[in-house]
Amino acid sequence: MNDVHVIAYFADDPTRTYQLVQWLDVLALLHEQHPVAIVVRDPGSAEVLRERTDLPVLCAVEFPELAALYEELDAKVVLYCNNSMLNFQSLLDGRRLHVHVNHGESDKQSMASNNAKAYDRVFVAGEAAVQRHVTGLLELDTRRLVRTGRPQLDLRPAPLLAPSTRCTVLYAPTWEGDADYNDYTSLDVLGTRIVEQVLGVPDVRLVYKPHPKILTSTSPGVLEAHLEVLRLVAEAGRRDPGAGHAEVLRGDILAVIPDCDAMITDVSSVGLDWLYLRTEKPIFLTDPHDDRERLRRDVPVSRCADVVDRTSVDALGTLLTRRLRRDEHHLARLAMRHHYFDDLQVGESTRRFLDSVSDLVGLRDRLVGEVDPVTSADHVTETIA
Repeated sequence: MNDVHVIAYFADDPTRTYQLVQWLDVLALLHEQHPVAIVVRDPGSAEVLRERTDLPVLCAVEFPELAALYEELDAKVVLYCNNSMLNFQSLLDGRRLHVHVNHGESDKQSMASNNAKAYDRVFVAGEAAVQRHVTGLLELDTRRLVRTGRPQLDLRPAPLLAPSTRCTVLYAPTWEGDADYNDYTSLDVLGTRIVEQVLGVPDVRLVYKPHPKILTSTSPGVLEAHLEVLRLVAEAGRRDPGAGHAEVLRGDILAVIPDCDAMITDVSSVGLDWLYLRTEKPIFLTDPHDDRERLRRDVPVSRCADVVDRTSVDALGTLLTRRLRRDEHHLARLAMRHHYFDDLQVGESTRRFLDSVSDLVGLRDRLVGEVDPVTSADHVTETIA
């Protein structure tokens, strides 16, 4: 294993493995240029990931094991898809370059935190992410920010939906987050009313695709709403078996989006995935906090979407019918796509990502050569003399 160039580090439990799973196909491409190993801290996560990838998955539960493993691997670059507290045990290693790649592009407050300053580089999607960091953080060295787009959006996973002659509307709520400031879910506030409104539109197929963490939510309101949505979808299916209404509780949402004609979602990465992949199709953004001024200020994509809140949700069916016939926000979405993803087209994000990692692999070798212990010691002796 001493030929590993890149480590993909993941320290969390199996319920969060979706954060790294979305990177596995991209890491497989990277592996063709620079050998990759996945390092995890939880045996359960190791088991999940070994079922999903042929890349080596190594587990180091305790810190001494991690330190010994890093010494054995002698990798050059370490990638992080989240900001787990245990990332700091990996960051203690000063002989590698540490890169935060995140697990999506969104306007959630957690997307720009002081954690960014701990990494040598932070890969971001485009201009919106740069602005998010610049306005949200003090004393950030913006040279750490590297625009790489979102490589996952270059992939074409096998479809998860059966073909349909109906217009397909996707409802994809996010989860409630780890803290109140990061709670963007519409499920407990608006979810059942959204579903009822969509199901009331003639000749429409509803697809419910919740965030993976909703399935293990400990919030009574979120869990209760989730179960009620499942009941509504099942009931609608019994009333009209030919409609094809469905819930997709497992699998990649990127395998669902291409077969949908409109999406209703929260402030999350899937809304921006839609903006990139389905720019020509309408999006509806929820505002469970009923603060449109804040939404417009902090969530630029809301400016090219119809907003659904407590005051407007009961008219959603009528609005959805109108948008499916006449989409008034199409041109605005084209401009907004540029704001979030620059001018990147399909395939270009992956190339940027692979090239950026390769550059860092080379940089690390040059830096290590410049501070070789023997050379440095001789230099110090000469200086003192």
